[in-house]
Amino acid sequence: MEAEQKLLRAIPKVDSLLEQVQNRPEMRDWPRAPLVEAVRTTLESLRRDILAGRVSRLPDSEALMDRVGRAARLELRPGLRKVVNATGVVIHTNLGRSILAPEVAARLTELAASYSTLEYDPAEGLRGSRQVHVEKLLIRLTGCEAALVVNNNAAAVLLILAALFRGRELIVSRGELVEIGGSFRIPAIMEEGGAILREVGTTNKTRLNDYARAIDPERTGGLLKVHSSNFRIIGYTESASVASLAALARERRLPLVVDLGSGTFFNLQPLGIHDEPTVGQMLEAGADLVSFSGDKMLGGAQAGLIVGRRDQVAQLRAHPLARALRVDKMTLAALEATLRLYLDPEEARRRIPTLAMLFIGSEELRAKAESLRAALSGRPGLGLELVPSENQVGGGSAPERPLPSWAVAVTVPGLSPDALEKALRLNEPPIVARIVKDRLFLEVRTIDPADFGAILDAFSSLPGPGSYS
Repeated sequence: MEAEQKLLRAIPKVDSLLEQVQNRPEMRDWPRAPLVEAVRTTLESLRRDILAGRVSRLPDSEALMDRVGRAARLELRPGLRKVVNATGVVIHTNLGRSILAPEVAARLTELAASYSTLEYDPAEGLRGSRQVHVEKLLIRLTGCEAALVVNNNAAAVLLILAALFRGRELIVSRGELVEIGGSFRIPAIMEEGGAILREVGTTNKTRLNDYARAIDPERTGGLLKVHSSNFRIIGYTESASVASLAALARERRLPLVVDLGSGTFFNLQPLGIHDEPTVGQMLEAGADLVSFSGDKMLGGAQAGLIVGRRDQVAQLRAHPLARALRVDKMTLAALEATLRLYLDPEEARRRIPTLAMLFIGSEELRAKAESLRAALSGRPGLGLELVPSENQVGGGSAPERPLPSWAVAVTVPGLSPDALEKALRLNEPPIVARIVKDRLFLEVRTIDPADFGAILDAFSSLPGPGSYS
């Protein structure tokens, strides 16, 4: 006990250790606040170690300052930072979903550091609309009459419900009362939007006649079709097509709204994905309004896009919620720049990272995996094997539709797959991989070749066996 108290009394004071740290050349220009916090954190950790009997003597001055330096670097490190995605999931929600194209990022950098024409028309010298920057592009790309952008697809659905269907029944198939994520459930969002849910059919079968029988001239406000982006019901199933629902809606003079979820401008059938319709196809089939996301299959920034009839979009634009849900200049800049790439479909497929990763060919993937294996082969002791694998689109899109790919399977003597996975994600930058049958897979579909060096550095600095057990 006496030895313990002696050690506690010998712990340096905060001001004393801080002064020593600030005199270190590499820390001299560091901000004071994180250094103070790092000193306090280090000394408190030392106290806990002494009281727990883990320390029998104090570290010397240099070792203590090294600890402070490591703690300060953690304080200074941004929480939101770059990650190397080696999972093969292209639209990875936890890792920020879609990556923006380099030219889109450049536009953001330019506009973030300057004033802009967000709501100003230089030609007229008058206030303009922030929506005009993307509406014309969406009209051109989808064939809609008008468009509106809000901050995500959940907001788009909420706005449609509140503006067009408050106090009215909206007919939805029982099999489409989905939960998209984060407790976003169709029945709950309908309640928040003020619409009255009228569910028809069964979980696995809903026919056109089910909708027709449910229509009441006094109560029915419209029909809602929800695309099952993040799940599949297979087997004994049946559902009404958008074209048949549109014909029924026109006959009964009701609007048809399609919540497409992810949404895409590209036909994905070459990828073996046959149940992800394009936005244009939904409009051509007769939908009055279609809502979809900007940061999933589209490959842009987070946004909710609404396209369709001019009169209905005007109602949405005039609703008070439209201002509460509006997007900022950075989102609009990213979305506009991304949509401009779509004006040339071949260029879009090559330059928008999400599309490029989805459409990359098997031979190119194998060559990419071979390049990564060759780079890692210079690190002694690694077990490296080129293996076929399966990737996912992600973001709730095309579930159960794997994308054939190639990966580098890695084993390290003395490190379990779990320990290796942990070591990589604790690297800086974090490298997020996946474990398949007791081997760590580096999935090259989602790895930028420019990050091969970071992966090599991470493997070159792996800890010894047992460090992450």
